[in-house]
Amino acid sequence: MKFSGLLIEAIRNAEIPLRFEPGAEESVAEPVIELLKAWVAIHDPERPSGDFEYGQKALVVKLLEELDDRIDLPVTDA
Repeated sequence: MKFSGLLIEAIRNAEIPLRFEPGAEESVAEPVIELLKAWVAIHDPERPSGDFEYGQKALVVKLLEELDDRIDLPVTDA
């Protein structure tokens, strides 16, 4: 599952009166995704210098890929 799909499904299940217009969920999700990408990106260490920062950089890269729908989320059905 892609991050945008997970977010859109959450929006569909919310009590938001979107009037079921085509593309309404995507329109709501887009600014949320952009905000999340900016928030995650500010945690990207510019010049990592230790194991923690290298791990943090790897996590930031992975999260941004998920937010851009470049990779699937590691979601399992519970």
